[in-house]
Amino acid sequence: MNDYSIKVSAESQYQADSSSPNEGRYVFAYTITIENRGEKAAQLLDRHWIITDADGKVQEVRGQGVVGEQPHLRPGESFRYTSGTILATPLGSMQGFYGMVGDDGIRFQAEIPVFSLTSTRIH
Repeated sequence: MNDYSIKVSAESQYQADSSSPNEGRYVFAYTITIENRGEKAAQLLDRHWIITDADGKVQEVRGQGVVGEQPHLRPGESFRYTSGTILATPLGSMQGFYGMVGDDGIRFQAEIPVFSLTSTRIH
């Protein structure tokens, strides 16, 4: 098993009450779960998001931590948070990575797999 194994999963939800489709404003909330499935503890230092709308417009967002925190996760621990983004189109996607550092000082990236943002239910 890899010393470092961080699993990231995401769920998104369209926020109809906050959105204004007539003005090209589609608001989405997303909940991220970060799980340490490795053998060593690690801390999340920063984030790098790539947000793409249906027109192919890309926003890149970089910053320290998530929701004002830099969670430290021991093996078997997880951290969950909810945040949001605004698109000009009713469809889009997000992906990226978290910059992590192990307790031994080794830096690595935890991939955030691509997930979709959609304002309509797909059955």
